[in-house]
Amino acid sequence: MSTPHRARFEQSVWVGGACYVFGMSPRFITFEGLDGSGKSSHLETAVSWFVQAGIPVVSTHEPGGTPLGDAIRRLFLDPKWGRLDGTVESLLVFASRRQHLLEVIDPALAEGRVVVCDRFTDSTLAYQGAGRGVPLDVLRDADRLATGSRVPDRTLLFDLPAEIARERGQGDSRRAEPGGVDRLDAEELSFYSRVRQGYRDVAAAEPHRFRIIDSSGSRDQTEAQVRAALVDVLEA
Repeated sequence: MSTPHRARFEQSVWVGGACYVFGMSPRFITFEGLDGSGKSSHLETAVSWFVQAGIPVVSTHEPGGTPLGDAIRRLFLDPKWGRLDGTVESLLVFASRRQHLLEVIDPALAEGRVVVCDRFTDSTLAYQGAGRGVPLDVLRDADRLATGSRVPDRTLLFDLPAEIARERGQGDSRRAEPGGVDRLDAEELSFYSRVRQGYRDVAAAEPHRFRIIDSSGSRDQTEAQVRAALVDVLEA
């Protein structure tokens, strides 16, 4: 899949309380990490920075991001299916991802927007690869078919021990919500430990793309790391 044409412009903007002059091109930025790592809440904060600065931005998520993708997401996470084979899970998320690229991500980049996405292919490598044991070469082949091996411009990996992420992500307030606990929440801690290591392995193989965010500290400490990581990619 070819990368869409990306127009470039310059703009002075405020990001997280600091002013920068960006020579901006549309960028595809992904936020990755375990549930409970804080990635989704910090993504919302980052998007608000872009909006306040007048930077054209699209915020989206996976699995989902389109009507078809959201239907696949509901199917994927429904607890009634129990544990699914890792290859079945992979095929579901890659189908959602293909539609997501065609309907949302590529058109937004072609229009000159920054796309900020909660999860992309790295999640599949970590969850279905390291977590479920699907061979990585199988997942890479599926990725070539679904996305043309699309790689984000920058990936922020929110990293913290699996037991802390599980405690944060499965608190009493979430369990009390209708549909608050999904199929993956039923997995053992060892599954999430494998997923975390899978993420770290992918990040180690592509240090130019990844910025590892230590999200075990306070929200302010994590936010400062997010700000630094986004400034780095936007001024490139």
